[in-house]
Parts: sequence; structure tokens; C-alpha cells
Amino acid sequence: MAQDTSSEQTHVEGVTTGEAIALGVGLAWIGLVGLFFWLLPEGAINSISDDRLLGILMIVSVVVPVGMIWLAVMMARHARVARAEAFRTQTALDHLRQMQLAQQAIITKQAAEPSVEKKLTEIAQSAKNTEAAVAGFTSRREVSRLIVPRAAPQVPADQPTLALGTSSEDMTPPLERADYVRALNFPDDEHDTEGFAALRRALKDRTARRLVQASQDVLTLLSQDGIYMDDLRPGPVPADLWRRFAQGERGNDMDRLGAIRDRSSLALAAGRMREDTIFRDSVHHFLRRFDEMLVTFEENATDTDLLALAETRTARAFMVLARATGTFD
Repeated sequence: MAQDTSSEQTHVEGVTTGEAIALGVGLAWIGLVGLFFWLLPEGAINSISDDRLLGILMIVSVVVPVGMIWLAVMMARHARVARAEAFRTQTALDHLRQMQLAQQAIITKQAAEPSVEKKLTEIAQSAKNTEAAVAGFTSRREVSRLIVPRAAPQVPADQPTLALGTSSEDMTPPLERADYVRALNFPDDEHDTEGFAALRRALKDRTARRLVQASQDVLTLLSQDGIYMDDLRPGPVPADLWRRFAQGERGNDMDRLGAIRDRSSLALAAGRMREDTIFRDSVHHFLRRFDEMLVTFEENATDTDLLALAETRTARAFMVLARATGTFD
């Protein structure tokens, strides 16, 4: 379908065979008229007493036929343009219809309530397949496509506790800031062993796991609209601005935190916020988790840590969605 559209646009924008023939006919007609008046006997010319009448006759004999030819050519060209626009409009409608069907499929899937045992089995299997699935992709965009909602293993609510009421999660060493930042960026490709290791360590931390899962959800939903964080390049944001935001400051001064101003991405995200309740709930949940993380992360983070956090895919998603929801207004 894309090839047909490209072909249609090429025919419309270039000079077609019909236009080339019309140009040739017009030039031939001008030549024939010139030759006619050149070979016209002097007696016939002298019989026209008024020189102005002769000039008008020559101009009319040249301009009117050529004008009619090019009028027909321009009408045909406008008809081709109209057909091309109609084709592109139909293509866009088909794309929107496919998106609607995909959204309905998501709603239907989430409406089904599987048993607890089946859900735990699916989560465990998904966790085993995640790292193997990344190997099937080679570009940064393909890694973004890989991120699926709730792919991370989840801990059951009735997890056994250790002595004195201490859970196994409480025994896990605190997550290093560098690992936290690397996990929020997700692995770059199948060879990013450090990225996978950092992600595994982050998933063992209860707070980090919640934000990673929320980020996975919104990144997956954004990718359905063709919005990939690897395509977006945020402007520079000073670390001091992140600290002020983490400490609760709001208002117009915080507008610079929304450093991604890609109009198409923001328009798509804002439109889906209004129309898709699942997307809206996922975005609000993600923004809450990111805000909670930033408050605790900023307390001990250096400026370098904050600037590194701002470059992650999760932070870019925050910039897009916070601006789309009016957080910085």
C-alpha cells in the first residue's frame, strides 16, 4: 500500500507523458502558425489594411489553441491530485480502523480474569522468555517494541516471611543508583549484558519494580501509536530543575522539564488520553510512580545521577506524558 501511495505521488508531482505530449503539440502549433504567416503571400497580407488587426489575428491563432490544450492538461492534473489525496485519506482511515480493532482487543483481553494459578504461570513464563526475545531485535527501536506490559515477574501477595516478620525482599541489598538508572533505560540490544543485569537487580526491589512495570506499560501503549523514545531527543535540563521539581515546586518555571516538544507525539498522546480510558489510567499510574521515585532518588543523587536519569527512556516517557496531561501548566 505504501508503494502504491509513493507511485501515485510520483506521477502527480512529475511531468507525465500526457503533459509532455501537450507541450510538444503546443510547440508544434506555434511553429505551424509562424510558418503559415511566414509563407502567406504578400498580397494576402496587404489586403488586411489595419496592422493591428493582423497582430490580433496572429496572437489569437497562437494563444487560443495552446491555451485550450493546457487548460485540458491542468484539469487532468488536478484530477490526478484529487485521486491521490483520496487514496491517502483512505489509507489513513484504514490505519485508524486497525488501531481501533487493536484497542478493542486489549480491552477484551484485560476484561478476562484468569485464575491466580494461570496468571502466575504466565508471568513466570514471560519472565523466562523476555531476555531470549530481545535477541530477535537488533535496532534500538526494535528494543522499544520488545517492551511488553507486566513482563516482569511479580511477587504474590501471600509471599512467606522470614523470622521476626522480615520478608525476603527486605533482605535484598539496596539498589544502587547507577543500576536504577540503567534499568529505567532498559537494555539497548541483545548484547547489553550490563543492562539485563541491572534490570534483574531492579526487579528484586519492590519500589523499583513498580516503576519499571508502569514504564513498560506506557512504553508499550505509546509504541502502538508509533511513538518510540529512541526517536525523541529532549533538550538540556539542568539538574537543579529536577531537584526543585522533586521537592514539590510546580508552576511555569517547571515547564522546561517537558524538554520533548515533538508536536505529533504530544498530539497523539493527548488525543489518546481523552479517548482511551485504559491508556489514561496507565499514564496516571506511571506519573505517580515516577514522582514517588524522583522524591526519594533526589535525596542522595548527584547532579550527574539526575542528568543520567533524564536521558533514560522512562524519563523521556515522563516528559511526553507529563506535558500531554498538563503537569507543567
